[in-house]
Amino acid sequence: MRFRTAPQGRVEPPTADDAPAWVTGAIPDGWFTERPEIVIDRDEIIIWGRVAEPELGAEATEADRAAAHGGRINQFREDTREARIRVARQIEHRYQRKVAWGIRCGDTNELFTHLAAPVMTRLRQPERQILDTLVDAGVARSRSEALAWCVKLVGQNADQWLADLREAMTKVDELRKQGPDTV
Repeated sequence: MRFRTAPQGRVEPPTADDAPAWVTGAIPDGWFTERPEIVIDRDEIIIWGRVAEPELGAEATEADRAAAHGGRINQFREDTREARIRVARQIEHRYQRKVAWGIRCGDTNELFTHLAAPVMTRLRQPERQILDTLVDAGVARSRSEALAWCVKLVGQNADQWLADLREAMTKVDELRKQGPDTV
């Protein structure tokens, strides 16, 4: 595997362009009712799989359905633990990223042991005051939590812009690959 050096001297993990196909092939047949969704960033690969909903009668309430979905997800987690660890180790070795598993059952989504990566940043007083206001108002318990809250808010309100930016970055990567190999 070849590591790339990113701006500011940060070492990037190897490319994961083929990860969705590779991961799908590594997952045992029968685990999921549909092809898993593979979400990749430079730190982590999340594998989202959908499991079959438990059969409940027509008289089941929303609370019953939520409880049944939670039970099905928990049972999947327990039944597949050793095999998921084995697959995750292979993925981590191949792509140099941590692996998390997310399971969907009906409207219920649960993510198992995912990465919370520390991010260092320098903020000037006006930005720190925003974070402190969120802490003082009880929206967040710390500046770190307030910053995470802000990032989530931006993500919710800038989905299309971020999607366009990711698409543009993908096009730039494709053009780079067409150029000469500099190594």
